[in-house]
Amino acid sequence: MTPELIASFDEASTAALASRLDEDDYPTPFAGLQDWHLMRALAIHRPELARPYVHLVDQEPFDED
Repeated sequence: MTPELIASFDEASTAALASRLDEDDYPTPFAGLQDWHLMRALAIHRPELARPYVHLVDQEPFDED
């Protein structure tokens, strides 16, 4: 993720990214993971854009025992 890539996002492109993540219809698991990392970076660096979609990057706590 480059700062330029993150800065290039607006509400429409963030919504398109969220839609892809929500549909979860990727040709490979790595393509989905790449979008997930991008949404996570937006949540960190551009929270105003990612706030409506934070549920897509939240991770549930789990018990390893």
